[in-house]
Amino acid sequence: MKKKNEFFEWIKVLTLAVLIAVGIRFFLMTPIVVNGASMMPTLEDGDKLIINKIGPKLSDYDRFDIIVFKSPDGPNYVKRVIGVPGDRIEYIEDELFINGEKFEEPYLDDYKAALIDSGTLTEDFRMEEYLGETTVPEDSYFVLGDNRRVSNDSRYPAVGFIPKDVILGKAELVFWPFDNFGTLK
Repeated sequence: MKKKNEFFEWIKVLTLAVLIAVGIRFFLMTPIVVNGASMMPTLEDGDKLIINKIGPKLSDYDRFDIIVFKSPDGPNYVKRVIGVPGDRIEYIEDELFINGEKFEEPYLDDYKAALIDSGTLTEDFRMEEYLGETTVPEDSYFVLGDNRRVSNDSRYPAVGFIPKDVILGKAELVFWPFDNFGTLK
């Protein structure tokens, strides 16, 4: 009789552990694999990330957060938030201007220095030239990959503005490979 009770106690404990793990996985944090080179040098193809699903749902995403969202054509996209609702975005001579104010992008400095041609990392543009809107719509974001020359991002109508409801979460941590381990900024 005692063995039967002990067996059921173990079943209860294991069931609870599985339910907690599933809850964390689906509601709080999720592992994601980076596909492609669009976020280099910040993130490399094959990096494994943990995304925070709940924190940003309670508030808005901030400018320069790295987010993961459902792509219109396959695997999830990982991009950096550049424009939040109401922002006007433009690039002039490889410099970011938001609402007419110049913003630094220190996460791009090493990549810009490594360019072997005399071109720019980010071509000159105004958001309205690509998307026909002067400001980022309410509950949407304008995102770019850090590897601007190859990134399929908000500059292209197929991706466009990212509605808040398709965002899966904010990338918080690289956990694989170990030499890239760390939090994201």
